[in-house]
Amino acid sequence: MILVTGGAGYIGSHIVRQLCLKKEKVLVVDNLSKGHKKAVDTGAKLIVGDFGDENLLKEIFKKYDIQAVIHLAAQSLVGESMVQPEKYFEENIGKTLSMLKVMLKANVKKIVFSSTAAVYGEPETWPITEDFPHKPTNVYGYSKLVIEQCLEWYRQIHGFNYVSLRYFNAAGADPAGDIGEDHNPETHLIPLIFKVILGEQDELTVFGTDYPTPDGTCIRDYIHVNDLAEAHILALNKLNKDESGVYNLGNQKGFSVKEIINVAEEVTGVKVKVRYGQRRPGDPAVLVASSEKIQKELNFSPQFGDIKTIVLTAWKWHKNNPRGYDR
Repeated sequence: MILVTGGAGYIGSHIVRQLCLKKEKVLVVDNLSKGHKKAVDTGAKLIVGDFGDENLLKEIFKKYDIQAVIHLAAQSLVGESMVQPEKYFEENIGKTLSMLKVMLKANVKKIVFSSTAAVYGEPETWPITEDFPHKPTNVYGYSKLVIEQCLEWYRQIHGFNYVSLRYFNAAGADPAGDIGEDHNPETHLIPLIFKVILGEQDELTVFGTDYPTPDGTCIRDYIHVNDLAEAHILALNKLNKDESGVYNLGNQKGFSVKEIINVAEEVTGVKVKVRYGQRRPGDPAVLVASSEKIQKELNFSPQFGDIKTIVLTAWKWHKNNPRGYDR
C-alpha cells in the first residue's frame, strides 16, 4: 500500500487517481485544510488527519502494510512564507521530521518527496539543471531544501531511499474534467485567468511588464498535472530498485504570462480584462527546467506537452466547476 500525504489536494488527487488506475492500494492522509474530499478517487481510502500527528501515523503504519510514502502535504504560499516563516518551519520541516521518525520506527524507508523549483532562487541562466546552485529567496523554498538535505542524511545513515521531485509550474486537469485546481485563495495564473473569463473576478493583474523577456512579462515552465503524476509513479519504480535521486519536473519550454493569456483567450473565445501592476519582489524573469535527467534515468516522457492542451484541460474543469468542489 502507498501512503499519500496531501492526497486530497490538486496535485495529490491526480497522483492518487493514476495510482488507482494502476491497481495500487492507496491510503490518503489529508487534513482537508486545502484539499477536498470529493477530489479523492473512490478507489483510495481517505483518513482525515494531519500528517504531523505522530500517534495517528503510528496507528496507520501498524494497521496497514505501507510500502512507500508520497509526501505532498505542505504549506506552499511563497508570499505568506516571508510573513509567517515560523508556520513554514513547523509545517514543512518540523512535521516532516516527525513523519520520518515514525517511518524509521516502522521500517518504511521509501519516500517520494514533493519539492520545488524555488530551491534554486533566481538563476541567471536557463534551462535549470539539478546541479544549479541552491539559493532559495523565500522561506518556502528554503523549507523544501532543508528536507531534501535531511533525506540525503537519512539515506547515508539509515539506508532510506528517496526521490525528490522539484516541480516547476503544475497546470491543467485530468481530461475527464471532474478533478482540477481549486485553491482558496487562488494564486496560480491559469485558474485566475479563468476566474475573469467566468465572471468570478473583474480583471487579471499581471505583475511586471519590464522583465528582460521578449514581451516584458515573466516566463515559466508549465507541466501538466497528469504528467507530474506519472513522474511520481516512475519515482516509486526507482525506489523499488533501492535507488535514490533528485529530479526537475518541467516541460523544458517557457511561456510568458502574456502568451498564457493569449492561449486562454484562443481556447475560450473570450477576451481577458488585464491590469498591469508592478513586479512582485522575488519573481525571477525566467524559470525553465531542464528535464533531461528524469527523461534519461526514469524514461519520463510528458504526454501533455502542448501548452494549448494543458490550458484546454484546465478550462474543461473550470467551465464545468466554476466554484470548484462546491465549497
